Amino acid sequence: MERISAACAMEWSIELEKALRSKKPGQAIEGIQRIGKRIQEWSKEPKPTVAVYNMFGLVPGEDRLFANTILLRLTDAFRFGDRETRVSIVKVFLLELKSRDNKKMKGRLYRGILSKERVQNHVELLKRVKIVFDTGDVESKALALALFGCWAPFAKDSAHIRYLILSSMISSDVLQVQASLFAAGCFCELVGDFVPVVLEMLVNMVTSSETLLAIRLAGTRVFAKMGPSYSVASRAYKTGLNLLDSLDEVLVVTMLVSLTKLASKSTLLLLEQVDLLLLFLGQEKDLRLQATALRCLHFIFMRGGVYSSVSALGIKTLSRIVDEADLPLSMQCEALQILHKMLLYRLHNLPQDNMLELFPLLTTIENSAESFIMSKSLLAIHVLADLSMKLSRRAEMGSGGNSFSPLLTRTISIIIDRVILLVKPLLVLCQAGAGVLQEVQSLLSLLLSLVREHPDLGVSVLDKVRLFIEYLVDVHERKIVTRQECLSIPEVFDFKGENVGISLKLAYYVHKFSVSCIEIINEAGAITTQVVDKVKLLVQSVHSCSLFHWYVLIMYSMLMHSHSMWSYVVHNKKESCNPNSDLNSSLCSDLVEREFFTLDCAKKLLAERDNWSAYKAGTFAACQGAWITAAFVFEQLTSKVQSGSCSCWLKSLTQFAQTESKFQFYPIAQWGFSLADWSKINEFPVMLFQDFSNELGQGAVENIHEPTYNEMLLQAYHGLCSSRKTLESIATSNKSFCFQRWFLAIRVELLGTMENVVKVLGATPITEDSINNYRKCEKKDEYLNCLRQITQSSFRLNRLVQEYDLISMSFIGMDSRSSKIISTLALSCFLLAFATGFAILISDPLANDILMPCDLENSKNYLQGMLVQNVIRRLWHLDQDTISHLCLFLGVGVQPKDNFHESRSQRLNISGEERDILDVCNYVVAGIVALKEEANRKKNEEILSQVTKDGFQLLLNTITKWMRIPFRVPTYFFKIRPCIGSELFVFNADARNSNQLSILPGFNLSLHLCLQLRNLPPDLPFGVTRSYCILYSSVSFQDCKENGETKGQSLWENRTLDSDNLIRMNEKLLHHVTECSTKKTTNSKRGREKDIDSDEIITGFACFDLIDARKGFSNCLLDVSRFPVGSYRIKWQSCCIDSQGSYWSLLPLNAGPVFTVQKPTAV
Repeated sequence: MERISAACAMEWSIELEKALRSKKPGQAIEGIQRIGKRIQEWSKEPKPTVAVYNMFGLVPGEDRLFANTILLRLTDAFRFGDRETRVSIVKVFLLELKSRDNKKMKGRLYRGILSKERVQNHVELLKRVKIVFDTGDVESKALALALFGCWAPFAKDSAHIRYLILSSMISSDVLQVQASLFAAGCFCELVGDFVPVVLEMLVNMVTSSETLLAIRLAGTRVFAKMGPSYSVASRAYKTGLNLLDSLDEVLVVTMLVSLTKLASKSTLLLLEQVDLLLLFLGQEKDLRLQATALRCLHFIFMRGGVYSSVSALGIKTLSRIVDEADLPLSMQCEALQILHKMLLYRLHNLPQDNMLELFPLLTTIENSAESFIMSKSLLAIHVLADLSMKLSRRAEMGSGGNSFSPLLTRTISIIIDRVILLVKPLLVLCQAGAGVLQEVQSLLSLLLSLVREHPDLGVSVLDKVRLFIEYLVDVHERKIVTRQECLSIPEVFDFKGENVGISLKLAYYVHKFSVSCIEIINEAGAITTQVVDKVKLLVQSVHSCSLFHWYVLIMYSMLMHSHSMWSYVVHNKKESCNPNSDLNSSLCSDLVEREFFTLDCAKKLLAERDNWSAYKAGTFAACQGAWITAAFVFEQLTSKVQSGSCSCWLKSLTQFAQTESKFQFYPIAQWGFSLADWSKINEFPVMLFQDFSNELGQGAVENIHEPTYNEMLLQAYHGLCSSRKTLESIATSNKSFCFQRWFLAIRVELLGTMENVVKVLGATPITEDSINNYRKCEKKDEYLNCLRQITQSSFRLNRLVQEYDLISMSFIGMDSRSSKIISTLALSCFLLAFATGFAILISDPLANDILMPCDLENSKNYLQGMLVQNVIRRLWHLDQDTISHLCLFLGVGVQPKDNFHESRSQRLNISGEERDILDVCNYVVAGIVALKEEANRKKNEEILSQVTKDGFQLLLNTITKWMRIPFRVPTYFFKIRPCIGSELFVFNADARNSNQLSILPGFNLSLHLCLQLRNLPPDLPFGVTRSYCILYSSVSFQDCKENGETKGQSLWENRTLDSDNLIRMNEKLLHHVTECSTKKTTNSKRGREKDIDSDEIITGFACFDLIDARKGFSNCLLDVSRFPVGSYRIKWQSCCIDSQGSYWSLLPLNAGPVFTVQKPTAV
């Protein structure tokens, strides 16, 4: 368990003392700097509670004692040290003051290490520093005053220090006066009654012509700090405002800045300050004053402080500055940014009929976007894009049509033209420019934002991107000779090297952009024939040029292999891939042709020994569902690595990809034959195609009822088991492959379950006569057993759906695309659960006998209710009509509910995969409704046999359709990183025995808890401030203690994940967090309940306010009063809520503790 600062205080104090006493040069300064960083961290931590003291074995108040000792040692060093030592100590507290003023600390009462309540000996500290002031030279006095200012939280109430500061303000030494003004400003921020005296002295100081300019400037800066309350701030603001007319220009500049900072503390003052600053933007004002006023306005509007003060005069003034080319560029850019903020507010409040009055302003911004000054142009492009998107969105809400569509089109053209202007010097003159490439990426991201807001622009954007690629090709065809002469060595394709070909980098950026663009268009359901044609032209433009590297050719080839493109082609034709149809022959021909080209490029890339690029190509192929290419690349790379863990990883990927590629072959057997023939002709060094050719030769058929389908599923199951076993053989101490193992485990169990369903269906008769005979004769028990296995499979599939949901919320920072793929897989799995759960139960009344009506968890009503609620939650926003019809027919109320996680992982758009799945869902729902209607009309055996047959056929067709939906792996699968999770440390609340969890029979167990988050990435786009935990135990969780140590296995140590418990407890934890967020319960509560095995489970909840987003403390009470004598394991699960309100589950990285119920000791 990581120690908090309070637990390290004694050690830090000793280290500081040793450093200060050291005779080694520089040792004392290093010790002071080291303790300075620790003081900053210490001030951020809350004051420890008694429970925290007990956890770390501290005496209450011990940390405060050592904190004061550290401060005293620093004060003594300041008193007796040399100049360098004193400066270092002042810097320590200046840094602490800076962190105190950080945005995160504003609005809170300061309770850091320098707060008065935590500094017991503040009188002694001030006394020792005052000695330095009284006896030292001018510089020493200034340093002492600076220290008093940093110590304002406890020095502000000292009359002696106040008098010392005020008297120093009229000193004849400039340095001392400046230091006293700094200290006075620190005091004025905290003490209201100190402000009037300082304010009166400041007025005399800044208006006196006899006072030095440096002192007058320092005095005007103090006005910014006079704001402990609105009344005080208002008085200081008005005083400063009255001084403006009597001050010199240089002082007016400083006063405008100070008044702006002071006014930012109150909205009322801000309104007045904005009007004042606009007056200083007049053309008659000096340029320096205009620049200062503009900078102050920029400060105000960028903070989002006041939009209600937007006026027509302000917009007109700023528009003039943007257009005025003679003004400094910095002023033009600042005016453009402020104008952007003003227009956004204006747009929000402007009536729909008055929208056209914005056109002149948009023309101004558009002209700036076309400016030859690059920085101004790039800024204006971002502003123009943002405004055009919002204006277009606003216009679409009206009834008059979108009059801003031409503006969007022009914005796209401007962006592409600017990209060409940016890269032209790099291509023609062979210049290097990392900053230019960053700007190119920024502009491409802006294009993505436009497409995201208006997917119909996708065609235009892709066409512009193709023209840009053709421009790259043209430049190189014209300049190839000159370019080779400019380079001392040939260009190579290395993304991290300095000698990377600019065109190759640009092609790579454009490819990433194209993938994202297609994904966005696909998610919006806006892929059309025009989009497909544009993508084809883009790919052909790249393929037709020998300039590009094999890696680039592979990546572009994958654009047409992506499921987004392929799904549209198939879906648009309104036909499934039936090998007997002419359409399928055409589609398969296209697929095979693209696969040929991609495999050939991969072979040449491997021949060049560019293994890293080949690996990236393989991972991208897997993410796009191109399993054949992925299998080939991973198999070839396996023999090229030296590391054992890398070899196992690639071997596991090879087994995974080969299995999925075979699984992909079966629905389109013709595709497999073509590839197998091509591999023989081209002598491809991979056995996958030959093996599949042999399997097809043995008689692959398209009827899922045939034994070959069951054998194929069984082979796929065993193949994934091998991949999983290989992955588990990699030994890592930080559980780096946690996600990969869990993801594979779900896939393995899914295929195993479906293999069992297909096997049962294959052994079950599906003709009416056979079904009727089975239901009456001696094989009735065997028939019922088949039905039982199918319905139990629905339970297992529904649990896998819950696992998919859990895995998507268990890895903080997962990219949105990976989360979407996992949600799609969950929806696909739920489709199977829904079909297996309803198709049989509704079609055959005998199915009522196969579930236990007395067991809630296994009853028919429970199964159907669970599936219906899930189908409502997952598909309501996709197809409300179908779901409403189903619920009405089944007599179920429609009540879709939202929660923390659903908005992030379960909500999907109708795009490629979702459209395919939704089509199958509609097919299943329609089939179930028809079965129900048919079963309700007549009850004779002949009709029931026909309905049962139709139910079996519905399930068979559903599985067939499911198998034809391509399987993609999320990008996160290839991000190998330590598992993000949490560790729980538990202590007995009894301070006499805090390290031993033991109680007497009949008593509750009171616990102190410390939760620590592990392996959080530093680049998270959000913060984590609060965490929750559930602890649970049962009499069945009996454990043993050997030699006084608790034995237990943490996550994955036993090769398997206890997913059932994780799912169940995560649901309880999510429910508890939801209740806490709606104020329906307290953060801590406990309870009892029965589990599936009628075993009583006791639970307890705890809430943690995290320190630095990593650790927190809490307590919990477990009602174990009914537990008999023995030792029992406490299991646990935790979660956290990020700053965006999303719920994340945290995997437990250590085993729960064991507590003991002891026999009473005889007295």
